[in-house]
Amino acid sequence: MMSSATLIHPSAHVDPAARLGQGVQVGPFCWIGPDVEIGDGTRFGPHCSVQGPTRIGSGNVFHGHAAIGGEPQDKKYRGERVELVIGDDNMVREFVTLNRGTGDGSGITRVGHRNWLLAYCHIAHDCVVGNDCIFSNNATLAGHVHIGNQVILSGFVGVHQFCRIGDHAFIGMGALVNGDVPPFLMVAQDSYARPRGINTEGLKRRGFEPDRIAAIKRAYRALYMGEAKLEHAKTELARMASNSTDVQSMLDFIAGSERPLLR
Repeated sequence: MMSSATLIHPSAHVDPAARLGQGVQVGPFCWIGPDVEIGDGTRFGPHCSVQGPTRIGSGNVFHGHAAIGGEPQDKKYRGERVELVIGDDNMVREFVTLNRGTGDGSGITRVGHRNWLLAYCHIAHDCVVGNDCIFSNNATLAGHVHIGNQVILSGFVGVHQFCRIGDHAFIGMGALVNGDVPPFLMVAQDSYARPRGINTEGLKRRGFEPDRIAAIKRAYRALYMGEAKLEHAKTELARMASNSTDVQSMLDFIAGSERPLLR
């Protein structure tokens, strides 16, 4: 059932059994199946798909290639009726995947209101996501995860099945969460990336002569392999830079840093 205010691109397929509210927009090459209900003012960019049973509230925005309401990625799933329920005013970016629940779980995957799910996020079967959360790119929830309100998952975070993350928690970039996180906590992985030498092979392939590479190696040793503090290392690099434009470029880069230097 489609209201007169609904805009469907001619290349899109909308099943006659789907129910679309006022002002819904469906972009090019979208596919919306039966047993799908979409609230007023929700918009779909190109190449989105929505499988049912799925209930979507009002004012949501789905960017291109989002896959909504797909079957759970669970070998125990046998085609039983399971659902996805999404609230209002969510922002869902490119290639996000939201799966329905499972018969052995709650049967429903739920996403609340005003969440931002950035590109390539995945919310698996039987998850519950609260309100006003931000999932950065590639954040991934395994099955049965419960996320509270105003939670931030940074890029490439992975959350193990059945874990819970409490309200106002912040999970840092690349962290792998395999236990419950109480409200208000900040969680980060044990160690971030560390320098492991210069890209010698890459420099050779780009035509750097041996003397240039040797100067860069000396600069690396001064910056990373001694006990000198950064200011002392920068003084040594400034001395070396008089004979090497490559070292000067390293020094200029450090001078322009707004974040702490990776050391």
